[in-house]
Amino acid sequence: MIQIKKYAAIDIGSNAMRLLITNIIEQKGKEVQFNKSALIRVPIRLGQDAFTVGEISEENIDRMIDAMKAFKLLMKVYKVEKFMACATSAMREAYNGKEVAEIIKKKTDIKIEIIDGKKEAAIIASSDLHHFIKTNENYLYVDVGGGSTEFSLFSDGKMLVSKSFKNGTVRMLNNMVNEVVWQEIEKWIKTNTEGLDNIIMIGSGGNINKTFKLSGKTQDKPLTYKYLKSQFDHINALTYEQRISELGLNTDRADVIIPALSIYLSAMRWSGANHIYVPKIGLADGVVKAMYYERI
Repeated sequence: MIQIKKYAAIDIGSNAMRLLITNIIEQKGKEVQFNKSALIRVPIRLGQDAFTVGEISEENIDRMIDAMKAFKLLMKVYKVEKFMACATSAMREAYNGKEVAEIIKKKTDIKIEIIDGKKEAAIIASSDLHHFIKTNENYLYVDVGGGSTEFSLFSDGKMLVSKSFKNGTVRMLNNMVNEVVWQEIEKWIKTNTEGLDNIIMIGSGGNINKTFKLSGKTQDKPLTYKYLKSQFDHINALTYEQRISELGLNTDRADVIIPALSIYLSAMRWSGANHIYVPKIGLADGVVKAMYYERI
C-alpha cells in the first residue's frame, strides 16, 4: 500500500524566491521517498534592497505579494496539504522585514518565518545529506546564498560544527564584503579542518547547480578544483551578455555566478578539498523534510 503526501516549501532568499512542491511517498517496509514535483523560481532580488538601503522597497513588496498569491494558487492546484515559508538574510536584515512579513500575511494568508543563520544551516544540513555522507570520510558542506554562506563540517557521519557568515553573492556584487569577513571564513575553515584528511566538499545553491549542469556530468560524479577554476576563468572572461546568450544563464544568474564560484573555490583551497559533489539540495528541500519529520 503506497501513500502519497504533498508538501511544499517557500524559500525567500536574497537573490530569488522559490516554491518547491514535493511528493512524499510512504510504503511499508521501505524508506520514505521525497520526489520533487515542481520547482518555481521568481527572480526578486531582495538583497539589493536590504543590503544597500536597509529596507525592502515598495516595488519589491508588491512583487512579493504577487509571487506569494501565485504560489498559493499553485499549491491549491497541486493539492498541497502542508507548507512552510522561510525567509533568510535579506528579510532578516531589512529593518522593515517583519513589517513586510505582516503585510504578506494580511494580503495572502501566508505566514513567513524569518530564520537566523544558524537555523538556516541546520535546516539545509538536515536535507538529503545523509545519502552523500559516508561514515569513513570527512566533508565540508558549503551552501552559498545571496546574503550569507553556510558551512557545515562532517566527520564519521556526524556534523561536528556549523556556521553562517555574512558573505553572499548579492553582497559581493555590491562590494559589501570586507577583507575581515574573508579572513574569518579562512580562519574558521582552517581551524576546524585541521587534522582531518582528504576532505571532500559538498556544494549547494543555484550557482553551483548551474555550473554542474554545464559540466554535463552525472549526479554521482564530483567536479575537480581544477575544472571549477577553469570554468570560473572561462565565465569570468565572458561579458554579462555573453553569459546569457552563450551559456544560457538567466539574467539574474549571469552576474552572481562569479562571486558564488569564488566562494566555493576559496573554501576548497582553505580546506584542501580537491573534489566537490553537487547534490540538488537546498533550504527548500530541508524545510520539506523538517516538516515531515516534525523537526520544525
